[in-house]
Amino acid sequence: MLCGFPPAVSADTHTLVLGSFPGEASLAATQYYAHPRNQFWRLLGAVLEEPLVELPYHARLDRLLTHGIGVWDVLAACEREGSLDVAIRNATPNDFASLRAHAPKLSKVCFNGKTAGRFAPVIAEAGYTTLVLPSSSPANAMLSFDQKLRLWRDILT
Repeated sequence: MLCGFPPAVSADTHTLVLGSFPGEASLAATQYYAHPRNQFWRLLGAVLEEPLVELPYHARLDRLLTHGIGVWDVLAACEREGSLDVAIRNATPNDFASLRAHAPKLSKVCFNGKTAGRFAPVIAEAGYTTLVLPSSSPANAMLSFDQKLRLWRDILT
């Protein structure tokens, strides 16, 4: 059984970006979106006009939190061979009810890809605005970076 990471949120977090579950590179590095070809940091850097890709990991998280944006995953644990979401088995969701205590200003939850986005109806029922974004994964080559960026800019609206 693989275990994910704790939420990267603060009391001022108003927007949360949820992935499905960390890939092999992220688990090995114990960092969200550690795969060098994953476009997560590049996309959010462009949205926020911050040089996130150039910063050390903890500085990236600090910059996100400064903008009121947090990061987490929909799954707390699962079994999986490789990094593809389709290989996820025996998944355990994260405890979103406890998140309100850590991020009381949270109002919007954005999903990084369709797999994570399957949880959008449940999160919406809990009273959050939701947005399903195209995946930042290198496995999602259907859209160019610029096409993804146009949609990722909606994080700020």
